[in-house]
Amino acid sequence: MREVSIKFISKKISIFLLLIACCLLHVSSFAQQRHKIAILTPLYLDSAFDASGNFRFNDKNYARFVNPGLDFYVGAEMALDSLRKRGASLEVHVIDTRSRKGLSNQLNSAELSNVELIIAQSNAAETKAIADFAERKKVPFVSATLPNDAGVGTNPYFVVLNTTLQSHVEGIYKYLQKYHSLDNIVLFTQSGTQEGQIKEYFTDFGKTTNSVPLKFQVVDVANVTNPARYLDSTKKTVCIVGSMDEDFGTSLAAELGTFRKTYPITLIGMPNWSNLNFTKAELKEMEVVYTTPFWYSRTATPLANKLTAEYNNRMSTSPGDMFYRGYETTLRFAMLLLDTKKDIASNLTRKGNTVFTQFDIQPVFKDRNNMTLDYFENKKLYFVRVMGGVKNLLY
Repeated sequence: MREVSIKFISKKISIFLLLIACCLLHVSSFAQQRHKIAILTPLYLDSAFDASGNFRFNDKNYARFVNPGLDFYVGAEMALDSLRKRGASLEVHVIDTRSRKGLSNQLNSAELSNVELIIAQSNAAETKAIADFAERKKVPFVSATLPNDAGVGTNPYFVVLNTTLQSHVEGIYKYLQKYHSLDNIVLFTQSGTQEGQIKEYFTDFGKTTNSVPLKFQVVDVANVTNPARYLDSTKKTVCIVGSMDEDFGTSLAAELGTFRKTYPITLIGMPNWSNLNFTKAELKEMEVVYTTPFWYSRTATPLANKLTAEYNNRMSTSPGDMFYRGYETTLRFAMLLLDTKKDIASNLTRKGNTVFTQFDIQPVFKDRNNMTLDYFENKKLYFVRVMGGVKNLLY
């Protein structure tokens, strides 16, 4: 019977996983041809052990900086276990991106000489290095967590799964065109490079839209003493938070909230608002809408219930979003590799194999004049409405 084989680049990972009570997958060899996948995530194994191989931390202290990478790994491991039970023929190499060996040395190791798919939870510098490696090898690289292109261009093997800020802004613009085109729309902003980008994205998309452009005001809060002057008591005012600064967003919400009984307000947040505590007073009484490329309901489906229970049993705690991200990314793209075999790079935009999230992977062309494919990006956005601290999916 064929199995999924996991080979760990770092030998220390098996000790670490025993300590945190994860189930280990054994290494076995097969004569038949298997498809090879590399999964990269920050596990900080070298930081966890001293020169004698002794664990440096207690579990609670270590969990503070290892949890996201560990959750991503455990999710990937559970997905691979599911494939193993179906008889999948895979060889998977797990790379600790925080290893002292260095990312470049691990990528260029003999074990990855014929890798066919790369999945990573990585920062910007790591993403760029992995994307360059994937382009040289001509194998797809799925960036599962970084919400930007890391400066990568003209690379048809690079997939941005965590939708970029520009696509979020364009999605919000289309949403406003569809549902709030007749409302009073105000983009509140502050000085800053990213804030300037958000403003530019809104303005530029209005110039290229095939529909009627929105009419909206841009207001720098540093120059405003009374935000009420931009609100309208006769119709809804849609207030867009034009910044990824969470403190700016919550302060703006608190100030606008003082006028909500007189002026009907809907607050549009940025994609990082999925992390906010909406039970806080400044947000709880506001109608908030924000976008996210991932939507995980931990008890909405039998699969979610099963995975949550299994994670709780292994880790004695509840899973974070990175667990579900690791699970669905690994399962979906491993299945795509198995379905398409050597032709996965030509099928990155294929729909289907939905686990939790409906991905809409499309080619991105930064320069429309020469139409050179720069990378692929997930363009699917979920719109979430929050009222009274309760989140509900709009669509």
